[in-house]
Amino acid sequence: MGIRLQVERTRSEMIKKGIRRQIVLHYFIVVFLTLMIVEIVFLIAIQTYYYNSIRQYMMNHAAVTTSYYDKFYANAFAEKDPSFLPSLLKMFSLDNTELQILNTKGEVLISSSGFQVEKSVQTSDVSQALNGSTGRWFGKQAGTNESVMAITAPLKINGETSYLLRYVTSLEAVNGKIMSIVLLAVAVGIVILALVLIISIGLANSIVKPLNNITAVSAQMARGRFDVRVEGNYRYELGELASTLNYMAEEIVRSDKVKNDFISSISHELRTPLTGIKGWSETLESGNFTDPEETKLGMHIISKETERLIGLVEELLDFSRLQQKEVKLNMNYVELETLISETILQVRSKAEQKQIQLTMNVSGVPSPVVGDQNRLKQVFLNLIDNAIKFSHPESNIFIHIDHTDETCTVSVRDTGIGISEEHVKKVTEKFYQVNPLGGGTGLGLAITNELVEQHHGHLEIESQPGLGTTVSVMLPKAPRTEPQPENETQKQQQEV
Repeated sequence: MGIRLQVERTRSEMIKKGIRRQIVLHYFIVVFLTLMIVEIVFLIAIQTYYYNSIRQYMMNHAAVTTSYYDKFYANAFAEKDPSFLPSLLKMFSLDNTELQILNTKGEVLISSSGFQVEKSVQTSDVSQALNGSTGRWFGKQAGTNESVMAITAPLKINGETSYLLRYVTSLEAVNGKIMSIVLLAVAVGIVILALVLIISIGLANSIVKPLNNITAVSAQMARGRFDVRVEGNYRYELGELASTLNYMAEEIVRSDKVKNDFISSISHELRTPLTGIKGWSETLESGNFTDPEETKLGMHIISKETERLIGLVEELLDFSRLQQKEVKLNMNYVELETLISETILQVRSKAEQKQIQLTMNVSGVPSPVVGDQNRLKQVFLNLIDNAIKFSHPESNIFIHIDHTDETCTVSVRDTGIGISEEHVKKVTEKFYQVNPLGGGTGLGLAITNELVEQHHGHLEIESQPGLGTTVSVMLPKAPRTEPQPENETQKQQQEV
């Protein structure tokens, strides 16, 4: 029980450190960075809006003040009498704003706050006003270290700047208001992050739980339990992964069945000739035979069963070499009409035993193909032999050779028992047998298909149960740039 709990705890820790945490972390980081950028932009926009509003309001007031002064009071103060400054201070004051009147040296002559400023003001707004424009400045107030905004406008007498009208307002209240808005935005951001965290955990679980299910099923398959399947209607890539895993299990089960059927079949195929060889060997060894004919018959059976064993072994070796790509083809020009005629002669005796008629016809302009003559003969020998094997007695087998400009198609058609559609799709697979008890290794068509593909050709099978089967082999024609056919090459060599 303790080991099981430890395993479950380890698995839980792996999940926490795995894809679930990565999904949650990635979503959280993306949303966090997005919110941070948005809030920074929002803070700058709010601060700019408030500051610009205050600045514009003060500049408008300064512009109205200086315009009013130029129209009605510039001549009255022509003598620059300082006694008029309190009147100007009272006339041009602005609520919640300190008004200062400065001389051209930056010295504060009078202020609405009543405090005496000993040092001259050297900020940028003063220098801008001395140059004839309305100056503005943001910064810290000397002495109080308070955030302030200053707007300075020139007052001219006889066209010359005589005084500077400077409005100074505190930004502390505005900054406090901006800070409240920022805190509210941060609180909203935290709520959004919490919601994103909850949603991302749910999203991660929707991905991790199917993966855990698939992982658990695959672990059971790895231990040899191929009867289990991934349950659940998953969508998208997870659904494809589950379907692929289930398909893999079905294929493994089918392969195991095919392998077991093959082992059973090949054991039977090997046991039968070995039993005959052993029986006749022991009989001949006993020396009880006096009739030479019986001795000859026994030797013939031993020789025939030995050839049968050699054929089985050769078939297995051929398939092994083909699978490992170790078969080297001796490519040359091959006349298919001649090759198939030789193949028909080779199987004629077997066909005559079942009174089967073999018929070959050719259409199109005959021309050679490039291939290995022995291997192509093996292909057509296997196809015609299968046709004879599964044909009814006193039936016909038609072999048709069709030539086109680029391909040559050889079709072997019988009127035998036929193959169902389910088996047609699998008969070229290794070790597959329509009837496992019918004998053979189930490698004949697999080897044939491999050889055709190595010749850059294509094999097709069409069949209907009870009506017969047609097997077509399509091979590419020899290119014109290839060497001359074998007979032409020999003729040229003789001439040389």
